Amino acid sequence: MAATALPTPAAHGLAGVLRRARSEPAYGAFLILWVGFTVLPLVMGLDKFANVLTRWEGYLAPWVVGLLPFSAHTAMLVVGVVEIVAGVMVALRPALAAYVVALWLGGIIVNLLTFPGFYDVALRDFGLLLAALALAQLARVYRPGRRASHGSAR
Repeated sequence: MAATALPTPAAHGLAGVLRRARSEPAYGAFLILWVGFTVLPLVMGLDKFANVLTRWEGYLAPWVVGLLPFSAHTAMLVVGVVEIVAGVMVALRPALAAYVVALWLGGIIVNLLTFPGFYDVALRDFGLLLAALALAQLARVYRPGRRASHGSAR
């Protein structure tokens, strides 16, 4: 495998990053997953405070609500903060943070499978968990901030 670093747009220009993404499919896949797992948790986390996309409390299993020392709404605010932090972590350290996101998604899946009506969302989240694991693997090769090496990584 050739170059192993993610060039910063300031150093190589956004056009160079996009050119590389078109010419190296694995690098392009890394970029898609990296941007996706940075932006989407930020959006979802912020929406826990606004409830524009949905009423998030409805996704919390009743048994979980029963365990909490606070309201379901407060729990979703905590979830929002965790998701925002996860998005920032993925932006900065995708190789490690992708595993954190995968574990978080695993917890969400368990929650969704424990009461009816959300099995489809649990299945979708399982797909996201697999994508997070793929990001973790790709981030081992394409690390943000490292200079590209032009030798083979075999």
